[in-house]
Amino acid sequence: MADRRPYDLVLFGATGFTGALTAEYLAAHAPDGCRWALAGRNRGKLEALRERLGRPDLPLLDADSGDPGSLRAVAESARVVISTVGPYLRYGEPLVAACAEAGTDYVDLTGEPEFVDRMYVRHHRRAVETGARLVHACGFDSVPHDLGVLFTVRQLPGDAPVSVQGFVRAGGTFSGGTLASALTVVSRPLAGARAARERRAAEPRPAGRRVRAAARPPRWSREARAWVLPLPTLDAQVVARSAAALPAYGPDFRYAHYAAVKRLPIALAGVAGAGLAVLAAQLGPLRRGMSGLRKPGQGPGEAERAAAWFTVRFVAESGGRRVFTEVSGGDPGYTETAKMLAESALCLAFDQLPETAGQLTTAVAMGSALIDRLTGAGLRFRVLDAAPAGPPGRVRA
Repeated sequence: MADRRPYDLVLFGATGFTGALTAEYLAAHAPDGCRWALAGRNRGKLEALRERLGRPDLPLLDADSGDPGSLRAVAESARVVISTVGPYLRYGEPLVAACAEAGTDYVDLTGEPEFVDRMYVRHHRRAVETGARLVHACGFDSVPHDLGVLFTVRQLPGDAPVSVQGFVRAGGTFSGGTLASALTVVSRPLAGARAARERRAAEPRPAGRRVRAAARPPRWSREARAWVLPLPTLDAQVVARSAAALPAYGPDFRYAHYAAVKRLPIALAGVAGAGLAVLAAQLGPLRRGMSGLRKPGQGPGEAERAAAWFTVRFVAESGGRRVFTEVSGGDPGYTETAKMLAESALCLAFDQLPETAGQLTTAVAMGSALIDRLTGAGLRFRVLDAAPAGPPGRVRA
């Protein structure tokens, strides 16, 4: 049935900031013969984007997150649907539901833990029944971390406990959509905690294995050669779910996720600023004021994106062996996120992958195939150093 659908890929939300970057990437890199289309609610903006892409024959589909029928039509017409429409808590569920019902693979770039947990509870079982693969967090949240840990674990023995620390450094700025999603997340701590509890109650635990994701308090790290601060993002949860699903992560897996900052004053300012932002987000007037800093559809210009960068370094130990690895690339939030999202969709559409279904992580659904794609597209996965485990040391580049 899937092969008889008119499109291999449909990009929903193509006229947003990241959606347009994803469309540009697909226009340049989708393989010959790939049948893809743009979908959104504003036909005029879709036509303008199609003209900018130089693809006058690219199909356009009318779809609106508030019109379930239009989303059902999109899901039934495609093998894979890409969604860039956020905040996902506000706009995302109807398309997830349509894809789960239609047996259509789905990818997005959400970094919203509450959304991911609620989608598991509400739609994972139906997706398993229909064969749909629902893969959230296919951008900077959380591809470099999820696939970086998978890459790292494969350098270690698989029959001993595994401990991994991830240290994130990045330079860049944000778009209006990213700001809106972040404010949505931090303004709903109680709802997020409830969703996490509901998922824990519904999700089976790995039999005979233990998986933990917890970071130590802020400190100076000799391994990272920086001050490290726990990152309460979706990334560690995604890594833990990959570890729970894949026996290659060992019988006892631990992961800790940090931001790495070279100078103590900057680290302290970051902690203080984040705390104030979280407090302000609880108050409607202040939250609306912060959301006005950048409107949806606005984002960093080409020069800003060209100067942006990221590195994620991993320090892992297992079976008496320590390995240091790194995933790195350019602008994390937009240029590289569009690349990761598009390559994730292409991977699901065209690569030979394990037989899976339901809500999955990138490591579980795509694994090495996606690492190979991203390496070919310019991201770097590399081993920096490997040695017998001993006293904590420095990462050698």
